[in-house]
Amino acid sequence: MDLILWRHAEAEDGVPDMERQLTSKGRKQAAKVAAWLEQRLPAGTLVMVSPATRARQTADALTAAYETVPAIAPGAAPTALLEATGWPESGGSVLIVGHQPTLGQVAGWLLAGETREWALKKGGVLWLTRRMRGGTAQVVLKAAISPDLL
Repeated sequence: MDLILWRHAEAEDGVPDMERQLTSKGRKQAAKVAAWLEQRLPAGTLVMVSPATRARQTADALTAAYETVPAIAPGAAPTALLEATGWPESGGSVLIVGHQPTLGQVAGWLLAGETREWALKKGGVLWLTRRMRGGTAQVVLKAAISPDLL
């Protein structure tokens, strides 16, 4: 199974938090990363998005065919995110558009086997894959990209 974690792009400051919109820079970040993802995502990738406006606007740069999932809203527990994706049994590929610190915590847990606070830049992507090697399940970092590198 591939699990692609995409942090929402840069958003305006303010409240209410769930209604914050992308800035002009954030829209550019989302477009750059969406173009990169379009060239690489496997057919049939399930896209799951936080209900926060900034996350939905980030996902809109890639596709309108996504599922809004309250379990990955700001402040979500890493376990709730993983449960929503069906990790690791669901197979296929799942792209999550969500928030820090949850995305970094998920990556830290899956790659290091313990809760860690890994930073992920706004608009950044971590692509993880689960594979079997010698009868043992492994989680491998397949890609890490930041919009300023595109």
